[in-house]
Amino acid sequence: MSTTNARQLPKAQESLADYVNRQREALGLTRIALAERAGIHKQSLGKIERGQTQTLNRRTLSSLSKALEVPMDYLDAVVRGQAGELGPSLKFCPQCWQAGTAPDPIWTDARSQFCFMCGTGLQDTCGACGEPLHSLTFRFCPHCGQPYKQVSQPDAT
Repeated sequence: MSTTNARQLPKAQESLADYVNRQREALGLTRIALAERAGIHKQSLGKIERGQTQTLNRRTLSSLSKALEVPMDYLDAVVRGQAGELGPSLKFCPQCWQAGTAPDPIWTDARSQFCFMCGTGLQDTCGACGEPLHSLTFRFCPHCGQPYKQVSQPDAT
């Protein structure tokens, strides 16, 4: 389960180069290690971090966001120059949330990582496919069809 934290949020007016460099350093990775993790050439990553590359294709955007452990929406917003426009992130408590209801407002605070009622880690991606949450209006992920909230099976003992 991935949980977004305040470190991952792009800063207003932050460039792609600055954002990627900040996230890489926060993970304690070298450029070579990040390039290998993302499956891109180390020279391509160097150009991104030096500000010589301003746009990314979908494949690079997806693999780099996974390697940096940030939602693809964040990296995409930085590329488009809209980092300061990101609203609250959509998260829910897998223990407390009832399907079809709005998430508790405190869960959507970018700094919130745990449920204030039960202490469970908040979830911001589909547990089955890892895609970011776009809506909690429905019980199922539109990408893989699996329920966001896994129903626990009673023990057969």
